[in-house]
Amino acid sequence: MTDSIVIVGGGQAGAQSAITLRQNGYEGSILILGEEPFIPYERPPLSKQFLAGEVGIEQLYMRNADFYTDKTITIESGSHVSRIDRKKKTVEVVGGKLIPYSKLILATGGRVRKMNCPGADLPGIHYLRGISDVEQFRDKLDDRTRLVIVGGGYIGLEVAAVAVKRGCHVTVMEMMPLVLHRVVSPEMSKFYMDVHTAAGVNIHTSTAVKAFEGSNSVECVKCQDKQFDADLVIIGIGIEPNTELAIEAGLEVDNGIVVDECARTADPDIFAAGDCTNHPNSILGQRLRLESVPNALAQGKAAALAAIGKPAPYAEVPWFWSDQYDLKLQMTGISRPGDQVVIRGSMEERKFSACYLRNGIFVACQAVNAAKDFIQSKKLIAAHHQPDPIRLADASIPLKDQ
Repeated sequence: MTDSIVIVGGGQAGAQSAITLRQNGYEGSILILGEEPFIPYERPPLSKQFLAGEVGIEQLYMRNADFYTDKTITIESGSHVSRIDRKKKTVEVVGGKLIPYSKLILATGGRVRKMNCPGADLPGIHYLRGISDVEQFRDKLDDRTRLVIVGGGYIGLEVAAVAVKRGCHVTVMEMMPLVLHRVVSPEMSKFYMDVHTAAGVNIHTSTAVKAFEGSNSVECVKCQDKQFDADLVIIGIGIEPNTELAIEAGLEVDNGIVVDECARTADPDIFAAGDCTNHPNSILGQRLRLESVPNALAQGKAAALAAIGKPAPYAEVPWFWSDQYDLKLQMTGISRPGDQVVIRGSMEERKFSACYLRNGIFVACQAVNAAKDFIQSKKLIAAHHQPDPIRLADASIPLKDQ
């Protein structure tokens, strides 16, 4: 059999795997099987610049189509892989086509978590995961639209920031007591609630959807003790990893496809990368599943290198970002409820950082318009640094000097 690496998933992890293979001298065939009708693109701008109409589809692409042609990387869009046969080393695409592989990289990503309450399938209710999702509702964001966003996480708040600037009447519903409840401190949550409220967004916390109602399309969102008129609903309540292929193939899955530090599964010919994996992080001393672009790219590289016999352990301080209004939130590390929070800088001036200590150890930083803190915090986290909280709160002392 001709040497062939098949990549299941046409997102950023899958594309980065293909790019890394060619950069490191792999000369066999490379096939990317992607479900969407697009070549690999960046997802973060979807809820920001792309939704706002500031960038077009071409600007989302990781590489243009000519790049893949020049590198002899084949992309089969609109391909849904239904089965992996590990013994015969083939993948089956819906329709019955069998594709052989020498090595297989699973970069299957995740899918939106859907609601199943009454009326959840009414027209006018949308999710945001891909280009096609945004194209369905982007042109409806204007001053005639009553928009209800279900979910006060990053996606929901980013959409709210774009929509309210376009004149929509925006309501955000969050079932937890605070927005961004699972990922930031109460101080940071209150800051973002105040920012959105000042911009004209109506935020209702501790509010869960009971049903959607409407005749031809959604007209109302019903809760336990209140209801909201709606012309358009966007739901952002998280994603679920696409692990069904791996489970059916008998690979270990535990909140993601279980891989080692080199993106290897227990099958020596199968690797996995991106949102779909549960991987060890030697810096944090724990296993985790990350939904982030930096992780997808780094793990995509690791999977490719391992697949061609050049394994390089991957471990980085996790980092993320979110753009809302004039606020650039940049985050490093993983915080947990109960961590000690030290605020440095000025919330009033919209330039500050929330630093998280666990048993005195610096574990995370969430920087708002404070790029230096974001950059310098990575080394402190990696070093398991134990700063003086009083000194840490002094923004005149750079993090690198703590």
